[in-house]
Amino acid sequence: MDKPEQALPPQVVTARMLVLTSRNGLTNMPSMPPLEPPLGKNLILGVTGASGAIFARRILQLLEADHRVGKIHLIISGSGLKVMRDELGVDVSRSSEIPSALASQAVPKTVYLLDSDIGASIASGSYPVDGMVVIPCTTGCLAQIANGISETLIERAADVCLKEDRKLVLAVRDAPFNRIHLKNMLRAQAAGAVIFPIIPSFYHRPKTIDDLVTQFCCRVLALFGLEQAGQFRWAGLGAGGGGGAVGSGQ
Repeated sequence: MDKPEQALPPQVVTARMLVLTSRNGLTNMPSMPPLEPPLGKNLILGVTGASGAIFARRILQLLEADHRVGKIHLIISGSGLKVMRDELGVDVSRSSEIPSALASQAVPKTVYLLDSDIGASIASGSYPVDGMVVIPCTTGCLAQIANGISETLIERAADVCLKEDRKLVLAVRDAPFNRIHLKNMLRAQAAGAVIFPIIPSFYHRPKTIDDLVTQFCCRVLALFGLEQAGQFRWAGLGAGGGGGAVGSGQ
C-alpha cells in the first residue's frame, strides 16, 4: 500500500519555484532601474593639503572646458581647504560656493562632496567612474592609499579605483622624499596607481607660472585619454621651434 504523500515545507516549495523560474530569468524578482548612459567621462578630483592648489584650479578648469567630460566629483580635504584659502585667497566659508571659487568660474559639471561623506556614491565600486586624480596629493594621503586605509572619502574613492582596476593618478607634492615616502609610492604603484609627482617641465620654454602649471595638468589629463589641444608634445631635436614642439603650452 502506497504511503500518503506528505506536504512539503513552505520554504522548500519557495526554493523549487525559484529554481523553476530561474530557467526563464527569475521573472518574479524585483528589477533594478537601469543606469543612464554617461554623457562623457565621469571623473573624481581629490584635493589634499599639499602646497600647489594652483594645479587643482587649473585641472578643474580644463575638465570643465572639455566637452568629453560629463561629470566631475570634487572632494577637498580639510587641510586642502586651508591651503586653498592661503595660496589662492579662496573663501571657503560656504560649501556650495567652493567649487566655483576654486575654478574662478562657473562649474556646471562639478558636484562638490564633503571629505567626511563616506556614504557618497563614489565610495562604492558599483557606481561607475572613469578614474580619479588626487592633485596635489600629500604624502599622508599617499600613505593611507598605499596601505589600504580608508578613513575619508578621498581615501575610500581612491581605494575603490584600485580594487575596481580604474585609473588612479596621485600627483604627490613634497620634497625631499624619505624612505617611507618612496616605499609608499612603490606600494601604491604596485597596487595599480600612477605616481605622477608635481615636477614641472621646461622643454616647452615656459614664460609664466601658468605655462608650467598648464603643461603639467595637460600631461595628467592625457593619462585619462583627454589630450588637450594646447598641450606641448616633444617631437625630437631639430624638428621645430622649442625643441620640436607639437602644440603649445602657452
